[in-house]
Amino acid sequence: MRIFKMMMTAALLVAALALPAKADKLQDILGAGKVRVGVLLDVPPWGFTDDAGQPTGLDVEVANLIASELGVELELVQLTGTNRIPSLLAGQVDLLISAIGATSERAQQVMFSQPYAAVQLGVYGPSSIEATENVADLDGRQIAVARGTTLDLWLTDNASGARISRFEDVPSTLAAYLTGQAEMFAENSAIVVNAKKDHPDADMELKFSIRQSPAHVGVPMGEHNLLQWVNTFVFANRLNGRLPELQKKWFQEEQGDLPAL
Repeated sequence: MRIFKMMMTAALLVAALALPAKADKLQDILGAGKVRVGVLLDVPPWGFTDDAGQPTGLDVEVANLIASELGVELELVQLTGTNRIPSLLAGQVDLLISAIGATSERAQQVMFSQPYAAVQLGVYGPSSIEATENVADLDGRQIAVARGTTLDLWLTDNASGARISRFEDVPSTLAAYLTGQAEMFAENSAIVVNAKKDHPDADMELKFSIRQSPAHVGVPMGEHNLLQWVNTFVFANRLNGRLPELQKKWFQEEQGDLPAL
């Protein structure tokens, strides 16, 4: 019996050694000496190119800070709102830092870090439209929104009486409103602050406040070691003030308290 047990133990050990080692994205990044981060570069102040043609914005600075603390090179990969999650699923990027909000639907495909920033979501329109706290007052209103965003999902679920016009990205959504193709638009407060700076004569006021919208780092499903590292990064850089300073710099507003997952 003892010999049999020894033989079984040896067989199990051999079988275990024969199994391929489980991939670990954090160790892969450290081993490669590079982290590939998906960002949006058409959504100021989250991400855009400056006058010198260089990527900048809140998400770009957060990506640089992550690469610095990992001690690796940063490779920025420009994405659109609609291909953020597909790019992560396809392994084209290691992380998403792209103004992405957490939803239960998205969480079936992506893991989300604790929030690193937050904005307010709302529906904006001209001064001729009265502000409201009743979502039913949006019925019949034509509202422009970027396809597949948190705002698109919220309007679809909660403002079924509105006429929703979906556009491929944020610039197209803003252009639709500014050129009169839509009477209202849905966006976050940081983007609206930047839009007002770029179009000081534009008539855009908050008409309906939706909710606070935290932004999270997107991590490939199952990569718990990488998620833990990112959460530690967020925790430490909120405590030392770096993330609140970046929000103040780019959004002109205090970060305040952020919810936790």
